[in-house]
Amino acid sequence: MECYVALVKAHPIATAMAQFAVLGTLGEVLSKWLVSRRVFSPFGPRGTLLRMLGWAALAVCIKYAFTGFVAFTDGLVSHGLLPELGAAGKAFAVSLFMNLQFGPFLVIAHRLIDNLIDGRPNWANLDKGLLSLLWFWVPAHTVTFMLPPDLRIGLAAVWSLALGLILGFYNRPPVTKEPRG
Repeated sequence: MECYVALVKAHPIATAMAQFAVLGTLGEVLSKWLVSRRVFSPFGPRGTLLRMLGWAALAVCIKYAFTGFVAFTDGLVSHGLLPELGAAGKAFAVSLFMNLQFGPFLVIAHRLIDNLIDGRPNWANLDKGLLSLLWFWVPAHTVTFMLPPDLRIGLAAVWSLALGLILGFYNRPPVTKEPRG
């Protein structure tokens, strides 16, 4: 753990990019595997590499947002616009502000990147992506913002993998049984 923290402190942007490139892409791949109920390469080598680069670009935005929304929340408290908050209250406030303000941008940017990679527009279920900000990301990031700053991006990348698994599981078509003859 000490080596991980030292690496994150020394290279905060590069490690954020690497963690999201690997875990975010893995979450998308696992989601496709769960939906199709088989192991395969859903994006091919080129598509996988492009998705990794897309996740890496999003990671830079996420890293800056994490730092910025902590400062934003602290600023609201220092100006008397929010009450003094305990650790859990502050974590919830940061998560809520970030997901309501920055979250929609990130969901739309992610979809734009996917559309560019896939070479076709796809805006289906964008509403579900936006709703995930409330049912998944606000609670997940509340936990994330209770951690020390150097561990937050790593957990957020793990959460992106977890969301891929959840979405893959719930987007599976029902299993149909063949009639007995």
